[in-house]
Amino acid sequence: MKLTLNDGTLIDYEDHGDGPLAVYAHGALLSREVEDDWGLLGWDGVRNLPGRRFVRYDARAHGASGGRPVPEELTWEHFAADLVEILGHLDGRRPVTGMGASLGVATVLHAAVGDPALFDRLVLVIPPTVWEARSGSADYYRETAELVREQGAEAFVSQVGSGPVPPSLADLPFPARTVGAHLDLLPALFEGLAASNLPPRERIAELPHPTLILALADDPGHPRSSAEQLAELLPNAELHIATGSADIRTWGDRIARFLTA
Repeated sequence: MKLTLNDGTLIDYEDHGDGPLAVYAHGALLSREVEDDWGLLGWDGVRNLPGRRFVRYDARAHGASGGRPVPEELTWEHFAADLVEILGHLDGRRPVTGMGASLGVATVLHAAVGDPALFDRLVLVIPPTVWEARSGSADYYRETAELVREQGAEAFVSQVGSGPVPPSLADLPFPARTVGAHLDLLPALFEGLAASNLPPRERIAELPHPTLILALADDPGHPRSSAEQLAELLPNAELHIATGSADIRTWGDRIARFLTA
């Protein structure tokens, strides 16, 4: 299914079931198709919940959605504005459940801080580097943007495929075998990500929503410390840290149980 944002960007999404809405935002450089290939999350338990509607979408510049090479349109704040606009296009009562992984975590949190009444609960999967720790990631994204400009997207894709694999993900297809972002938009995307961070801690701490946080014990790109900081700040948070693939494979069912709690 498709919808068009106010700036003309086409968003591709899938819509399952009927009832209270849960919407999920994927990670940077991924898409619905790539995440399914990756296998980190299994959505069957959520799709099959009776009396529940579940929407996943490809973020701008990713998957089957559109996008432009404008870094300012590819920041965490702008992805959050897209989510709010997408919710406006979807018929259904409010509040909704906001769910996201990595970039999607930032998307949901920015949207929730902007309008807490949009959401009834939150699911935050593998939070990215945040706050003071974000400077290292920002430097990496700027350097990678320059790499792509100088050597082409293929140089980055090759780099992704040869990176170290955290032990907890060793028997999963990690990293993703393909890049879900539009290759021609990678420099702008990296610049947008480099300019991004979460809202201030005190704003996060004001969010009252029941929150499920799912994190990895040993992934430097999605550090345990980010998840622990969020769990400490959010007044109604539950944290689960996976130490291996067996734990990770419980996440889909954990989310389904959280949605029915």
